[in-house]
Amino acid sequence: MHQAFLDLLAGNDAHVDAVAGQFDDLQDGQAPAVVTVCCSDSRVLQDGMWDNDRPGRVFTCGNIGNRVVQDTAAGRAASGDVLYPLRHAGTETAVVVGHTGCGAVTATYDAITDGGSDAPGIEHCLDLLRPGLEPGVEALPADLDREAAINHLVEYNVDRQVQTLRESGDVPDAVQVLGVVYDFQDVYGDERGRVHVVNVGGETDPAALREAHPAVADRVSRLWTP
Repeated sequence: MHQAFLDLLAGNDAHVDAVAGQFDDLQDGQAPAVVTVCCSDSRVLQDGMWDNDRPGRVFTCGNIGNRVVQDTAAGRAASGDVLYPLRHAGTETAVVVGHTGCGAVTATYDAITDGGSDAPGIEHCLDLLRPGLEPGVEALPADLDREAAINHLVEYNVDRQVQTLRESGDVPDAVQVLGVVYDFQDVYGDERGRVHVVNVGGETDPAALREAHPAVADRVSRLWTP
């Protein structure tokens, strides 16, 4: 048995001690305040970024590219992973969490600009991102290097996922959808692990966001607003 798994079990022992008694009020159901959809990149600490160690608080979804869209028999639709708490657990806040240097955005950018292929399962995931990112690639400022282009597209992808949820008839009207970027590459500043607000309910203009939401004014950052 790999040591990596044994290490996980050792960590679980500490977890058991930490959450003792915290499940008493969650035995029969959940009512998380927030659903997040994060990139499943190992560098993105999906609960840790919020300092969350309390069961029942955050309904956490993860996939490559922090996607909120899936293919169904009826066509493309908002992902059931995100919809479930919004429709069945009373959750009214949805947060799309992108991150700097996203590999899925990078791979999609490469597929758009250079072609190439990958394993079928990965190709399927990238194909779900591609229609949203293609206009962003075309709109990129001409003077960007590759790294900067990717991080501009990270924001653009977050915006597209927010848009998908906001336009879906399956998302209850009371739900507020937000988009953020988790930065561990010093793109937005030198505080690694900081979450930067880039989209609130479809609004992406930093000045408008700061005026409308003064409580998070110091968290609002964008590389561009195409």
